[in-house]
Amino acid sequence: MTGPTRGQVRFKERADLLDYLLEVAGLMSETIDLDDLLESVTSVIQQVVPSQLFAILLFSEKKRQLRIRHAVGHREELVRNMVISLGEGLTGIAAESRQPVVVNDVLGDPRYLMTMDAVRSEMAIPMVIGRKLVGVIDLQSIELNAFSADDRALMVLLASRIAAFIQNARLYRRVQRQMRMLRTLKKISVELSSILAVDELLKKIADRLRRLINYDAISVLLVDEEKKLLRHRFSIRYDKRVEIDNIPMHSGLTGAAIQSGRPVKVNDTAADPRYIASHEDIRSEVAVPLIRHGKPIGVLDLESDHLGFFTDDHVRILTLLAPHVATAIENARLYEELAQREQRFDQDLRAARKLQKILLPRVAPPIAGLEIALGARPAREISGDIYDFFDCDKCGSLVCFGDSSGKSAAAALYGALVSGLLRSLAGVCQKPADLMAHLNETLLERRVETKYVTMLLMLWDAPSRRFHMTNAGNTPPMVCRGDKVFSIDVAGIPLGLLDGRAYDEVVFQAEPGDLILLHSDGVADQLRHTEEEDEEAADYGVKRIEKLLAKVRHNPVNEIVGNFFDELNGWAAGAPITDDQSILVMRVL
Repeated sequence: MTGPTRGQVRFKERADLLDYLLEVAGLMSETIDLDDLLESVTSVIQQVVPSQLFAILLFSEKKRQLRIRHAVGHREELVRNMVISLGEGLTGIAAESRQPVVVNDVLGDPRYLMTMDAVRSEMAIPMVIGRKLVGVIDLQSIELNAFSADDRALMVLLASRIAAFIQNARLYRRVQRQMRMLRTLKKISVELSSILAVDELLKKIADRLRRLINYDAISVLLVDEEKKLLRHRFSIRYDKRVEIDNIPMHSGLTGAAIQSGRPVKVNDTAADPRYIASHEDIRSEVAVPLIRHGKPIGVLDLESDHLGFFTDDHVRILTLLAPHVATAIENARLYEELAQREQRFDQDLRAARKLQKILLPRVAPPIAGLEIALGARPAREISGDIYDFFDCDKCGSLVCFGDSSGKSAAAALYGALVSGLLRSLAGVCQKPADLMAHLNETLLERRVETKYVTMLLMLWDAPSRRFHMTNAGNTPPMVCRGDKVFSIDVAGIPLGLLDGRAYDEVVFQAEPGDLILLHSDGVADQLRHTEEEDEEAADYGVKRIEKLLAKVRHNPVNEIVGNFFDELNGWAAGAPITDDQSILVMRVL
C-alpha cells in the first residue's frame, strides 16, 4: 500500500490537516489484516515525521507488558526478544501515564533504554481508546531536537485514530482465530466419535489438542468410584508416554476440578498449596473435569513449563471440547468392556463347540441294512441341530433328527437337554410315537419360555426293511427310488409347546437301493434364496434338493453329503450362513 505523498509536511492551514487525516483514515480502512495495517501505519507516519528507528508496540493486558509488533530499523534480535514493562524506559512511561513523552537529547535522560548508540532523540506516543491502552508508537532519530511540538501534536492526533483501527484488526483476528478454533473443535469431535479403542482415542486427543494448545504435558485420569481414586489412564510428557501415580479423588488440582465440576487454572503451581508436584519443571497447570450425563468420569489435565502459560481462551477451548472427550472416552470404555465380554463369550463358545463335537456323533455308527453318512455345520460356533442314533434292544435302531428353536448357545443347550432325555427314554418306549409323546411331556415339565424343538424319529427294522417313524414338526424324509424323488407324508406338533399331544406313526416299506435324505431347515432356506422370489419361493429350496438328490443318487453316501455342501457353498457365494445346516443320508442295502 502507498500512503499520502506529502513528504515532510508542515500543515499551514487547518483544512490541510483535516484533508490529511481523512486520507490517513481512508488508507487504514482499506484493510482489516493487522500486519497490513501496521505496515500502512508505518508508511503514513514516516512520511510526515521522519525517523531512523520506528516501532509499534502492542500492550498485553494479561501480562501487563509491551512487545514490539512491527518495526523499522531495529535489530531483529531486539524485535524478537524485547519486552517492556509499564513505567520502564520512555515507552513504558508513556504507556503507564497515557501521555506523550518527547526527549530531544536522550543521552541526558536516565530513563532512556539504549537500543542504538547513535540515537539522540525519541518520541513515544501512547495509543489509547478511552482509558484502555492499546500500545505505543515509538520514533527514534540520530539527530538532536528531531521532534517538534507540531510533530508531537500530529502524532497524538494520529495515535488516537490508529489505536481504533489496530483494536478493530485485533478483534477481527481474535474472531477469526475463534472461528478456526471452533472448526477445529468440530472436526476433532467428529473424528473422536469414530474411535472405539481407548488407547488410540486418548493418543488422538493428545495429538489434536496439541494443534490448539502447545502444552508440555497432558494426562487423562478416570474416576474409580469404588476406590475413591482418580486412576491414571494416559499421560504424555515432552512427547513421550509416561506413567504417573493415581491421585486421591479430592486431592490436587485435578481433585479440585472434580469437586467443583469446573475448570481449575493455576498460573503459578509453586504458589498453590493444592498442587501435587509431578515434575520439577512444571510452572502452570489447567485441569478440566470430564462430565457425562451430569456425572464426572475423569479429568483432562494439561501442564506447562512456563508461568501463566494457559489463557482464558485455552480454558474455553478445553471447556468446549471436554463434553465430546467425555462422550468419546465413555463410548470407548463401553466398547472395550463389550469387546472383553465378547472375547470371553467366544472362548466359552469354542469350549462349548469342542464339547458338542464330543456329545454329537461325528460319524454314524454301523447299522445293519443301512449305509449312513452325515454332515453338519453351525451358523455360529455351536449348533441347535440334533442328530443321534440309539440301539433299542430287540426293536431295532432309532435314528433321531431334530432342530432346537433359535441359534447358538441357547439353542445348543436346549438341544443337549433333548438329547439327554432321549437317551434316558429310548430304552423305555418301544414305539416311536409313544417315545415322542413321552418326550413332549417331559419337556413340558421343564418348560423353557419360547423354546421348543422339532424332531423326526425313525425306528429301523433291518429284517423287514421297514421304518416306523413319527414327526414333531421337522422336515419330512425325502426318498430317491430309481429316478423318482418323493417325500414321506408324516407330520406333527413340535415338542415342548402343548400338553397331552398324541403323535401319529407311519410305516415306510423301504426297498434295496432306496436313498433317504434328512435335512435341517437351514439347507432348504439357503437354497430357496433367489432374486426371483415370489409366492412360490418357499418351494424353491425343496425343488432344488429333489433335483440335486436325483442327480447324485448313484454316488457313495459320503460323497452325496459333500455334494450338498458344495451346492450350498455355491448358492452362498461367500456370504455367511444364517441357519444351522445338517444333512443325513441313508442308503438301504
